[in-house]
Amino acid sequence: MIAPMLVCGWGNLSRGDDALGPLFVQQLCTWAGSANDSRVEFLEDYQLQIEHALDLVCRERVLFVDASLTCTAPFEVTSLSPARDATFTTHAMSAPSVMQVYRDLYRVNPPPCTLLAIRGMRFELGEPPGPLALEHLALALAWGQAWLGNSVPPPAIAPEAMHA
Repeated sequence: MIAPMLVCGWGNLSRGDDALGPLFVQQLCTWAGSANDSRVEFLEDYQLQIEHALDLVCRERVLFVDASLTCTAPFEVTSLSPARDATFTTHAMSAPSVMQVYRDLYRVNPPPCTLLAIRGMRFELGEPPGPLALEHLALALAWGQAWLGNSVPPPAIAPEAMHA
């Protein structure tokens, strides 16, 4: 039986804040623990590839998680649509491009997909995630816990509300 929800995070654990995607998946999985009841599958990888389109099959909704140099701190949440972009022909794809592969394969739209981009600043090889990035991760995890518990994904938390 395929879990109705998928949480898929990617990044390089050896490149500083790029580890935020896999760390999110690991920590959310630990938090969900045995209460998960096979409702959620957790997947982490180094990068998105064409094969990840198969992971979307039979899902009710999907959460993609990655570190970002350009999103608003502490994180941004975006609803995704399938799109063929420049990553389509590379070994590392974007989430919308993975969704487009799904659409091309199955001739139907993929399940609703959301991107959780967590603000990172340092992506140097051999560095651990920075303290500020880990704060962003903690805030994103709180949002992710709500996402798991709701049939309707929660709205993103406004950055200014984080510091009120």
